[in-house]
Amino acid sequence: MRRIVIISFLIFISHLSTVSAQSWTADNGNGTFTNPLFYDEFSDPDVIRVGDDYYLAGTTMHTVPGLVILHSKDLVNWENISYCFDRFDFPDDKFALKNHQEIYGQGIWAPAIRYANGQFYVFSNVNGKGLQCYTSKDIRGPWTHHNMQGNIYDLSVLFDDDGKIYAIHKYGEVHCTELKPDMSGPVEGTDRVIIPEGNGIGEGHHIYKVNGMYYLISTDYSPNGRTLCSRSKSIWGPYETRVITADETYGYHAVGRTTVPRGTKYRIGEDGTKFGIAPASADATGCDNAHQGGIVQASDGSWWALLMQDFHSIGRTVCLMPITWKDGWPMIGLEGNLGRAPRTWFKPMSAALQSQHTVPYAPYNRNEDFNGKTLGRVWQWNHNPDDSKWSLKNGRLRLQSMPAEQLMWARNTLTQRVIGPTSVTTVELYTKGMKDGDVAGLGNINVPCSWIGVVKDGKTLTLRCFEQLTNDTVIVSVPADLPGGKIYLRCIGDYDNNQAQYAYSFDGDTYSMLGRMMPLTYQLISFQGSRHALFAFNHKGLKGGYAEFGNFTVVEPKADRSKNIPYGKTIRIINKATNRPVIALKHGLLHDTHAGDNSSLTRFKVTDCGQGRVALQCADGRYVKVYGDGLPGDVRFTTNPKEAETFLWQDYLDHDFMLLSLKNHRYLGKSPTTGSPYSMNFAGPDPDRRNGAVFRWEE
Repeated sequence: MRRIVIISFLIFISHLSTVSAQSWTADNGNGTFTNPLFYDEFSDPDVIRVGDDYYLAGTTMHTVPGLVILHSKDLVNWENISYCFDRFDFPDDKFALKNHQEIYGQGIWAPAIRYANGQFYVFSNVNGKGLQCYTSKDIRGPWTHHNMQGNIYDLSVLFDDDGKIYAIHKYGEVHCTELKPDMSGPVEGTDRVIIPEGNGIGEGHHIYKVNGMYYLISTDYSPNGRTLCSRSKSIWGPYETRVITADETYGYHAVGRTTVPRGTKYRIGEDGTKFGIAPASADATGCDNAHQGGIVQASDGSWWALLMQDFHSIGRTVCLMPITWKDGWPMIGLEGNLGRAPRTWFKPMSAALQSQHTVPYAPYNRNEDFNGKTLGRVWQWNHNPDDSKWSLKNGRLRLQSMPAEQLMWARNTLTQRVIGPTSVTTVELYTKGMKDGDVAGLGNINVPCSWIGVVKDGKTLTLRCFEQLTNDTVIVSVPADLPGGKIYLRCIGDYDNNQAQYAYSFDGDTYSMLGRMMPLTYQLISFQGSRHALFAFNHKGLKGGYAEFGNFTVVEPKADRSKNIPYGKTIRIINKATNRPVIALKHGLLHDTHAGDNSSLTRFKVTDCGQGRVALQCADGRYVKVYGDGLPGDVRFTTNPKEAETFLWQDYLDHDFMLLSLKNHRYLGKSPTTGSPYSMNFAGPDPDRRNGAVFRWEE
């Protein structure tokens, strides 16, 4: 399997010059969308609608500017329009990476965004500082900071009809506390337990009032991830609880977590730590399934959930999931398959009509030529920067070197999230301003970290690749006559397969790999996925010189999905659970056959039925049709094209796909163990895509 992954990785690199400049967007341009909404990290999403506008707030942890806010008109296309603050306004050294103090994995997280009294509110917690609130009449700011203090975290806030403001918070034992209207703090003596421990409730609360009923959406990770809804006629309870989604992984299993040997005293940013990456079970749902997020009613009356999911080494990102109200409960998913949600589905009705006139767009412009007066919105500093130590001038970003023994302690580090599923990031590094002891380059801020860059010792420049996982360094000589002192640095990321490799060029045309193909991880030390980093520091403790960067580019080879569905083509359909082709038996059933069977009955033409919908026609002229409830043996055939089953194609990239029935909202599949023929009765994929409902097509 690893050999196949490496070969695919090299093929993808070789085609860089032919890919378009498109960036991932969930909008398929035909009235449908495909999850994830963003193929980069966006944790702890909370969403509101104000009129015809949607706003989404998310966690930013230790990076600044902090508390990101996105805007959308259709719940599918989003734009980054604001941050609540430019820098942490606390004087503590740890917010600025001073004196070996840091807030990795802390900072500000799990926001609640609300609109009331003619203004926007964003509530969140800062570790060690308590509850914070940011208010503004304009979503774009400026924002006013209110330090409310108090032991309230991972919260949701409700502005009730009687003018009172409630915060719902804590894990397991759920509390409700009233807040003061002026945002000066909690109302003393109002904290009460509204759901006792022992009810299987978790954290990440989102509170709503719908038709006089209080609904609390929560997530739990023990023993594995799931999302719950609790409801009551009173904010104070009693509450009854239901699970509204579980096991929806979209066919993604957990990534291996970073480990440190038991008994080892680990300090972040310390080289020499014996890191490991614990193996993850490809079959386990774990806590990586869709969980924690908000719900919202669209302008067309439909309801939607925006939940986060762990997408391998990318970190946590957001999926848009339809809600079906059932017996007064907001169940994730569709009638006939509640608790699970399609990867590809139809946009809200008004948005689908609007899409005929709207070009899909991505939330960020990741490319940066540094010609502007300010940095693009996609950039964030690693902790509070020293603004006297960086500048933009003549199309370059200048970073002055400050003392630091290692990348994770480098105060002049500018970051942006990696973008999946695959991407290639390139930047120009100018070295003429570097002095003895300076280190500058392109890195990955993660635990463990890595980087490729230039080190200057005395008057000698060397190109180095460092990997903290193995505490290993690979060194290459830099030509003495380097034109303009410029080196091209590159990170080639295959994030769905949790691996990346660095490369370099002295002329911008021919690139050479440096270092090994590195395994990547998502870990709960810094609570962030992989991040590109432009950095400069001095490892000898000297004041140092400076490094300059130009033309930062990100290429996404798989962002253009317009040809992923093989419309009009004749294909073989291979079940990933058995590696056997699907065959149309003359007996009238859909079954499987031996791997070498290439007969005409294993060939199906894919007919375009519009909006991502398809029909399948066997080479002998028969069309696939589902009878009855779709039990085994109910997937048969018809010779009448008007009776052909219409499926919604679920694109899983790289020729992987599923077929969703628009009648019972379940998937076509075949058990890999029972011997039964195909049915239309599968709830969804398992984490390893080998339960019999995920296919691979070949032309």
